[in-house]
Formats: sequence, structure tokens, C-alpha cells
Amino acid sequence: MIVLVAPGTGNRRKAGGQVALVQTAQARLMVLLLLFAAGIALVLARLVVLAVMAEPASGRDAAAALTRIRGDIVDRNGVALARTIDAWSVGVHPDKVIGDKMKLAEQLAVLMPEQDAADYYKALTSRASFTYLRRRALPELVNAVNALGEPGIAFAREPERLYPQTTLAAHALGSLNFDGHGVTGMEKVLDDELTNPAMGGRPAALSIDLRVQGALESELGRSMAAFQAAGAAGVILDVATGEVRAMASLPSFNPNKLTRGEAGLMNNVTQSVYELGSTFKPLVMAEALDTGVVPNMVKRYDATAPIRIGRFQIRDDHAQKRWLNVPETLVHSSNIATARIADEMGQARMEHLFRKLGFDTAPDIEIEKARPLWPHNWGRSTTLTTAYGHGIAVTPLHLASAYAAMVNGGIWRPATLRKVEAGQAPKGRRVFTESTSARMRQLMRLVVLEGTGRKGEAPGYRVGGKTGTAEKPGAGGYNRRVNVSTFAAIFPMDAPRYVVIVMLDAPKGNAESFGLTTAAWTAAPVVSRVISRTGPILGVVPELTRDVDVSDLTPLLWRAPGKAH
Repeated sequence: MIVLVAPGTGNRRKAGGQVALVQTAQARLMVLLLLFAAGIALVLARLVVLAVMAEPASGRDAAAALTRIRGDIVDRNGVALARTIDAWSVGVHPDKVIGDKMKLAEQLAVLMPEQDAADYYKALTSRASFTYLRRRALPELVNAVNALGEPGIAFAREPERLYPQTTLAAHALGSLNFDGHGVTGMEKVLDDELTNPAMGGRPAALSIDLRVQGALESELGRSMAAFQAAGAAGVILDVATGEVRAMASLPSFNPNKLTRGEAGLMNNVTQSVYELGSTFKPLVMAEALDTGVVPNMVKRYDATAPIRIGRFQIRDDHAQKRWLNVPETLVHSSNIATARIADEMGQARMEHLFRKLGFDTAPDIEIEKARPLWPHNWGRSTTLTTAYGHGIAVTPLHLASAYAAMVNGGIWRPATLRKVEAGQAPKGRRVFTESTSARMRQLMRLVVLEGTGRKGEAPGYRVGGKTGTAEKPGAGGYNRRVNVSTFAAIFPMDAPRYVVIVMLDAPKGNAESFGLTTAAWTAAPVVSRVISRTGPILGVVPELTRDVDVSDLTPLLWRAPGKAH
């Protein structure tokens, strides 16, 4: 049979099939686009839910963000004293823990044994949204805890403040709070600077030399232990700039491991006040020279017998029982002769002396400090006793700044823990004349050569200084068996560069000191060792062929018959 097809019918059928295919493809494409749109809508919806339901960042998380840009603190040579590093933290969201909490607590106790399973179980069952389990975690520990497979445990990198020198210069550096801000020491002083993004994380340089700091702390700690002292303090001060090259207070603390109520947080150099005894005598002598009360070196003062004030007596520990001239007064550390000089000066001049040296206000430095104990009554007894360091209590830093002014030409400058660039030292204020300063350099050298400061000598460094041994006040008055022993020194005395103050609080005599607790036997030897160790570091070359010319003073020292000058 032959079927006849009309012309064009096959083409129409072919075209209709193509149209159907196109329509099907378009339908499938539309479905695919709808699926993509649904997926995107789902993701956006999830993001909205997370944004609404997520908890706000905690104070500690915010602190972490701030601490990231906290700059380093370095010593004057660029050695790191405080640094911010990345560390790991391990924490837990108790409400997100899905495993057996008791079993998990036992596993955590094995990995982090500083707490037992009961402590970890308490943290895992806490109502808190988040609890830290370990700060400053090592990567190995993070990996081990992560291997437990508990989704409720969280890990995070967070900035951590590290003090790589541990206890060295701890009181000068200070510490941070949980929010990552400085609360004590130079961390507090420099807080804005260290966290300012504009600073670009640049380190802040302190005046401290870490090598000098280490030597001072080492020698101070050695003597504190040897004499079983209750505390100690030491400071090395640049006489021309006021820069603190080293500052040590014992007992100390480790800023990396601070605990609440920890002993040793008090800075004995700037926050503790003491009656510093005979170290005041050179200051009084300098003022007496400046005011003309002491007109020359040969003027003599009656030290044949104690001075009676009411029911008390002013006595000499090294009684000469004769009239003493000016060099002898300091060499033999006569309370009696110094008190007589103060009596001639009178209350107004004595009070003026201590006020111009800043003994009536807190020490001038950036960190925490305490006000002195200023006399309530400036009667005659106060005028006489303050001349040899009783009846007024100041910090060791007060004394260091005063000694710097006494020997540097007469200019008092504030102390500082910031590095001072060359030519940028503060102008300061004049407190003594240049001629008096020159004379005091001679007298201070003589005390070490001939007097109570002999054990403070460091060969080649031309040390000048003065001992100070003061009875420590307590309930019911002064305790004659407990001393605050101080040696205040300067070197090199012919061209002064540095003041060194060492103080031991309540030292006990030992075989080394022949049972004595006076500064000559306890504090002075510490200064000698410190100067010998730090002199070269501080740029002072020992020279055995030069010294202060004291030839016009040595003939004034009386010696027993047969004993040559």
C-alpha cells in the first residue's frame, strides 16, 4: 500500500519536537535556579539567625583584641622586658557538651592534672555559658584535648603578656589586669602608648639596663638571705639625667604568675618609707656649708659628752669623746657634732633643706610611690634628730635623688624610668652651690677612705659614700636590736656618674659581719660588689692611678700617737 504524505508534514513534526525539547530544558533550568535561590535563602536565613542568637563578645575576648596591638617594653639596649605573644586557650561551653561529662572530666584531669576530675566536672556542669580550662596552653596539649572529640570544648588563639626575664625588674614593669590593661608599674604608665594603634606596636624603652639590674638583684638577694633580712631595696641612679639604671625590691614577684594577695608586691624603693639614719648627715653638712653655718673645715664641735633633750640623750655609736672638726664629724659619723650643727642652723633652715630636696612629698617618678612621714612638730628635738636621720622617714629613691644633686654640681632632677635621649635631660633646679658640691665630693670620698664606709670601696672606682644605721621604730618606741641599715654611695667620686643605694631591713648579724648589723658590715659590702660588677657595664673604667684630691682634709684627721696619716 502506498501512503501519500502531504508536502511539508515531516518538517512540521520535526519542528514540534524541537519546541518540546526547548520547553523541557527551560523548565529544568527554572527548577535549578529555584534550587539555587532556595540554597542562598537558607544560608542567608542561617546567617540572620546566628547574628541574632549569637552571644556578644565577652570582656575578656574584647581585651584579647586590644592586647593584640600592645607594644613591647624593652630595656635601654632593646632587650625585651615585656612582650605580647600568641598563645592557646582551652575552654568549654557546658551547655554544648554532648558526651558523658564525668568521663570527660576524668580525661581532662589526666591531660591537665593541675585540677582533679571533680573540679573539671564542676566546670562541665556549670550554668556559665563559657569557662576557661587552661590559659597559655601548649600546642601539644591543645592537640590532645582536641583528640577527645568533644564539640563542647573550644580552642582559641589569644594574645598573652609574657615577661621573659621573670622576676627581674618586676616592680618597675608592673602587671596587667584581666582586661589586658596595665594596673601597676610602667605597664600602667605606658598603657595608652602601648595600646595606641598609631604607635604601630613600637616598643617603649625604659632607662633600666637589664645587665645592671641582674647584678643588683643578685647581690641584694644574696645579702638579704645571708643576713636573714625582712626586706631589701636597691637603686642605681644616673646623677646627670635622673635615669634609674636599676631598681630592686625584695621580696619580689613573678608577673607571669601573679596571685591575689601575693607577698612582695610592695616596691620598697618607692613605696616604703624608712628612717635612713646617718645617710642624712652629708646633706645637712652641705646645707650648713651653703648657708655659712659651717664657715670652714677646721671649725670644731663639742662631742665630749651626749646632748640631753628632756629625758633623752643624743649619743655617738663611735664616741670620740672630744671636739671634732668637719671632716672628723663625717668620718666618725658623730650624731652629737651633727646635731650641734643642726642646732646652729635652726628649724627654718633644716625644714627648708628637706623641702627643697622633696622630702615632704612623694618621690618624683612615674610609678607607684608613697608620701614620706613628715614631722608633725618641728621643735628643737626634731631639728636635732632629723640631722642624723631620725624623726623623718623617706623612701630610698628620695635619698638617691638627693645624693645625686649633692655631688653633680648641685642640681636636683626628678628620677625617671624612661630612657632619656642624649641632650634631653631635664634642666632641674639648683639646691646646692657648685663649690659646696665639690667639697662634698672630697668629704664623701674621705668617709670611704678613712671612715665607716671602708667596706664600700671598690678598687679603681673611687667610691664615696655614707653609712646609715637607724633603729627601727615599733610598738612602744625604737627597738635597739633591730636596724634599717643603708649605704649610700657615688662613683667615680672625682667625676660622679652614678648613685648606688642599698638598704637592708632588719638584718641579723652572722659570722661574716661578726654578729654586727650596722650598715658598715651589712650594706656597704653589697655596694662594693655591685659597683665592681656593674662599673664596666655602665661605662666606668677602673683606674688605680687617679683619685679625688683630699690632701687638704687628711691632715685634719686626728690619729692616735704613733699612727701615721
